Amino acid sequence: MSITPEIKETMKASPKIQTPDEVLLSIHDLHVWYELRRFGFGNAGYVKAVDGVSFELRQGETVAVVGESGCGKSSLMKTILGINIPTSGELIFEGKNLAQLKQDELRKYRFDIGYVQQDPYASLPPFMSVQEILEEPLIISGVKDKQERIERIHKAMSKVKLHPVEDFIHKFPHMLSGGQQQRVVIARAMILEPKMIVADEPVSMLDASVRVEILKLLSALQEEYKLTVIYITHDLSTVKYFSARIFVMYAGHLIEKAETRRLLTNPLHPYTHALLAATSDPDAANAETDKDIPPGEPPSLVNPPKGCRFHPRCAKMIQGLCDEKEPIEFEPEPEHFCFMLAISMMKNPRFLTAFGLVLMLLGILLPFLMIVKIIEATYFLSFLSWGVSTLGLAVGTVGFTLWNRNNKR
Repeated sequence: MSITPEIKETMKASPKIQTPDEVLLSIHDLHVWYELRRFGFGNAGYVKAVDGVSFELRQGETVAVVGESGCGKSSLMKTILGINIPTSGELIFEGKNLAQLKQDELRKYRFDIGYVQQDPYASLPPFMSVQEILEEPLIISGVKDKQERIERIHKAMSKVKLHPVEDFIHKFPHMLSGGQQQRVVIARAMILEPKMIVADEPVSMLDASVRVEILKLLSALQEEYKLTVIYITHDLSTVKYFSARIFVMYAGHLIEKAETRRLLTNPLHPYTHALLAATSDPDAANAETDKDIPPGEPPSLVNPPKGCRFHPRCAKMIQGLCDEKEPIEFEPEPEHFCFMLAISMMKNPRFLTAFGLVLMLLGILLPFLMIVKIIEATYFLSFLSWGVSTLGLAVGTVGFTLWNRNNKR
């Protein structure tokens, strides 16, 4: 895979993973299925929007959930927000299972989660001023002192850089620019001092000139208040501003999870390769070339394909394996989890190079053990040593050649 200048910039700018103290949100084998009805009565199947998702988020951690439209990102988000009811699985926040919370506990849970919507204009009531918009969640949460509400509104507006506050507080949404509207949305999400923020493509409706400003604002707020942030997007070029980890989602599954730099430099899943290949690269030569993207469309979540859900579009599909066996999550390198068949790693140039080196070292180690008489020298072991070394050299050469060729593309 070629590393574009945009991806190189992302690798430099993305934050390193911190090691927070406690797990804030834990999700285990989460399923969210929507029932389909026939004529309003009979069951016609289920839309398996989220199908077996597991991960943990720690206090102060930032992650990005990326994937194309229809992969289940929004359903996962709504479940975390307490809007959707999980079909099965566990969603545990601060040690409490969301499915077991009573009504008053669920209400308090929602106060601890801030939500930044995708479309700021549609998410702000046009008949309410900025003060009324920001005051409403305070009233609902039980802040009865009028003066305290005004002070918290002024503080929130200052934090999102809507100052001087007096110039904005009495305006209505239509009197603000798109960037200013999104700042009001962020202020509303922060007004109750939540522990976690869920941002659903917060810059996709904004001009390119203000996207970086909004993302840097979210990053500054996250660092100041030690917030846990879930950033949902389909654009890998924007995750560099504050996401320490990336979760790649496809057809209801989290197919790859890794630290930002590691995923960009060594993507494992073919779908992740496709997402990176589609990343915008400001090069005039792109007008004369086509992007190498997988053919076809995402599968139906009502009747997903057997085996790996990406196999109908995958150029590396192994007949009789990928279309038959369900992939499992494994960890080929520290803190890098991939939802795929381990045998497909054999097509990874880095894996081939490393495997070849291991075989060569083993071939060298056997004669040494025979020389120092740790093991008995035999013709068979001598021949085995020569064969292993030769095989390792061949495999390593092939892997290094493919690796070098990919980097030159």
